[in-house]
Amino acid sequence: MAKVKGDIVVEIERCKGCEVCLDACPTKMIAMSPDVNSKGYHYMHKIKDDCIGCANCAIVCPDGVITVYKVKIG
Repeated sequence: MAKVKGDIVVEIERCKGCEVCLDACPTKMIAMSPDVNSKGYHYMHKIKDDCIGCANCAIVCPDGVITVYKVKIG
């Protein structure tokens, strides 16, 4: 059975730092950045490379700023 590897891309300038995505991530591979975007919001970013491509973060994001990519490996 092929394993799925995922990755995310965040539109940093559109992220408002609501943190809804953090609880939705089963692998806890995302966190809020200590840096801020040009609007003054802390934005979500990857802290480790454990994405499984479930897209939970993108589904719950109220502003639709997360794009999820998946690829089958193995």
